[in-house]
Amino acid sequence: MQSRYFDAVLLLSFGGPEGPEQVRPFLENVTRGRNIPAARLDEVAEHYQHFGGVSPINGINRALISQLEAEFADRALDLPVYFGNRNWEPYIEDTVTTMRDNGIRRAAVFTTSAWSGYSGCTQYVEDIARARSATGPDAPELVKLRTYFDHPLFVEMFAGAIAAAAASLPAELRGGARLVFTAHSVPVAADQRCGPQLYSRQVAYATRLVAAAAGYADYDMAWQSRSGPPQVPWLEPDVADHLASLDANGTKAVIVCPIGFVADHIEVVWDLDCELRIQADAAGIAFARAATPNADRRFARLAADLIEELGDAQVQARVGGPDPVPGCLASISGAPCRPPHCAAQPGPGAAK
Repeated sequence: MQSRYFDAVLLLSFGGPEGPEQVRPFLENVTRGRNIPAARLDEVAEHYQHFGGVSPINGINRALISQLEAEFADRALDLPVYFGNRNWEPYIEDTVTTMRDNGIRRAAVFTTSAWSGYSGCTQYVEDIARARSATGPDAPELVKLRTYFDHPLFVEMFAGAIAAAAASLPAELRGGARLVFTAHSVPVAADQRCGPQLYSRQVAYATRLVAAAAGYADYDMAWQSRSGPPQVPWLEPDVADHLASLDANGTKAVIVCPIGFVADHIEVVWDLDCELRIQADAAGIAFARAATPNADRRFARLAADLIEELGDAQVQARVGGPDPVPGCLASISGAPCRPPHCAAQPGPGAAK
């Protein structure tokens, strides 16, 4: 059965290198215009080399595409899935051109970010506009789906991952294990760019939902993977500093949940699985890391739910919290997002 609203889906992601020779060009793409020192790029490049110069993200996204295709088949939806990235092959510009050549006229865009804010949402909108402009006047219409940090399946996946991580700790330490959520830090000024603390408030909101679903009344929120100069304030506390504080207070076990990531980016497998785990081991703290959704079939169900929501604006899958949902009004209403926070999809002429 053909969808009444779309004739394709575009999975839009960040991208990552798939070989040692691609690492430095990829990092230069990511940091273009940000004046990141060469020494810092060399440092981050070394992280990738520990994994053969291959980021996990592209492989995970291809597996997720297989799950999306299976989910659409189960729902009798005839929706081919395309794959495009911001920073590495397959680039979104090339993908959108292919979609046009294949006769796609209107596609839903599912991004691998659950959040609003500039880098998590608005920058993907800019990617969409740039790709449509590059494709020309016959570019397909691209409708970015809403943010999903409060979707029941998002909460369910992370709550289940916390339970599995807790079960991996020694039995005698589980009851006293400290739950620590992490998300990618951003400059404090950037957190104001698309609305007052929009990104950090959404992360805080989601942590409350997930902690409650996992059965934790008390937990911590920390930030990770900052890359800017030390004189520029970023969201804090840094998770390494926070772990040191927990150690000083006598904590014997931690469960780290990277709620800010929907897949195992290099920031997860290096910053947490390697560096933070080494720090915990040196301190004698038992360490467990909760899994990200990756290519979980429920993640594909979440994406399909967002597409079907657009057919009935009165039916939205959201977990309610104690506070108002922090997000743009369009996202809350279920309509496709609009400026300034999220997704406007200007046509090729408007993007020039």
